[in-house]
Amino acid sequence: MNKDTEQNCESCGKGKAGMNRRGFLEKLTFFLGGLSALIIGIPVLGALLEPWLTKKVPVWRSVGRVTDFELGKTVLVKFRDSETAPWEKGIGFTASWLRRDSENCFTAFAINCAHLGCPVRWDADSELFLCPCHGGVYYKNGEVAAGPPPKGLTKYKVRLSGEKVEILTGGVPITTLSDG
Repeated sequence: MNKDTEQNCESCGKGKAGMNRRGFLEKLTFFLGGLSALIIGIPVLGALLEPWLTKKVPVWRSVGRVTDFELGKTVLVKFRDSETAPWEKGIGFTASWLRRDSENCFTAFAINCAHLGCPVRWDADSELFLCPCHGGVYYKNGEVAAGPPPKGLTKYKVRLSGEKVEILTGGVPITTLSDG
């Protein structure tokens, strides 16, 4: 073996220990890069998989007292969404169109159009729900009157609990391919 070659190997650190400085730095770089990807990736992966791993339970939400609603009128009521995360303290609200049909009978409609989920508004003069996005029109009973919606407005279950009106909240009603 050449004497110069042995000296070069000793000067760069390669030799009896088996790893030189370059090899060490390469392994350290891969280790730190992998560790960083793991630290960043676990929360992202958790957020992506959470909807499939946790079952959402519908919750009854109070929207007001029975006497707060006039007979025959449709009003917008807001309530806390059942699918809010603990960190959504001020923004986890949703709404529903609520009509008092008789003394103790209420009907609640989702505010989301069955077409693509845009919020619908109630036009009291024409007694129609109107979707501003694609022209969806619903009768006052929630059935489709015109436009692209494949089905009527989703209805929520409503009950009276003492003097309070409660709506059974769930996820945002989204039309799937199997629905229409």
